[in-house]
Amino acid sequence: MDTDDLEPPLNTSGKPAGKPDLQIMSVEQLQDYIAEMETEIVRARAAIDGKQSARGVADAVFKT
Repeated sequence: MDTDDLEPPLNTSGKPAGKPDLQIMSVEQLQDYIAEMETEIVRARAAIDGKQSARGVADAVFKT
């Protein structure tokens, strides 16, 4: 296997793909990007809460 396969693809600015080049984005685009990221943060926190709840239930079952 080639080690290049393990590295994330780069976009034209040399940064990892999937991360936009903030320097070329307008203020409106940056605000939209922040809103998208905040939505993703809420989603990730909800996943964490769900996993912690499930772990709490599992811990309670095995403590008895």
